Amino acid sequence: MGKMMPGHIKIEIQGSVGIVTLNRPERHNALSLKMWQHLPEVMLELDEKPTIHTIFLTGAGNTFSAGADISEFSTVRATVEQAVDYEIAVDACGDAIENLRKPTVAVINGFCLGGACHIAMACDFRFADQDSSFSIPAARLSIVYGASATRKLISLVGLSKAKRILYTAQRFSARDGLSMGFFDEISTDPMETAHKLAAQIADLAPLSLVGAKLLLNGMAKGFQDTDLTLAENAIDNAVRSNDYLEGCTAFTEKRKPKFTGT
Repeated sequence: MGKMMPGHIKIEIQGSVGIVTLNRPERHNALSLKMWQHLPEVMLELDEKPTIHTIFLTGAGNTFSAGADISEFSTVRATVEQAVDYEIAVDACGDAIENLRKPTVAVINGFCLGGACHIAMACDFRFADQDSSFSIPAARLSIVYGASATRKLISLVGLSKAKRILYTAQRFSARDGLSMGFFDEISTDPMETAHKLAAQIADLAPLSLVGAKLLLNGMAKGFQDTDLTLAENAIDNAVRSNDYLEGCTAFTEKRKPKFTGT
């Protein structure tokens, strides 16, 4: 059984994996403003648990998410001021997921549309069902896709393909998404694929993964955006850790190390 959180979001813990589920299947898991606002704190709660090594983000039923809940736009995105506040909440959600310390996987079934692409792109990996599809139909609503989301899109698929996705508002198949670089892997059971990756991650030193993610994400934005002080602290903390001694000792003794994240 999972734990229900505010805003149609569910948390489950399976071993060293925390699973966050968008739980609004009657609306194809469309993201309400409350969901945009609550999702970061839900995922941060898992990120801070030392026993959790990997975090999955998925959708209930047969759909990842149909994107932002357009039916509520007349009340929460009706004016320029509301639209600005709404986009701030969307960007804050995507950036919070991107900046989680632990590895994240978007496990995608069915549709991944519009704003849902933003939170999927914020994850480290996107594993999709072979029958899933994605699109960013912002141009069908006279909406300009946000700067933070567009940066993530370009970093995944490149400028030319990002233009095609945004200019055409076309829906693309899972195989299209894989060839573009939007999806990392497609399979008949993306959740099983994600668990296999999580099992590999669980055997590794948590501080090494935290440091690697910090450096990789920073450098992906541009070397000038990498916080070198944080990077150096991550490197130094790993060397000072009990896990560093354990890793070296286990290597010498030809046994599997037992890392604790300290």
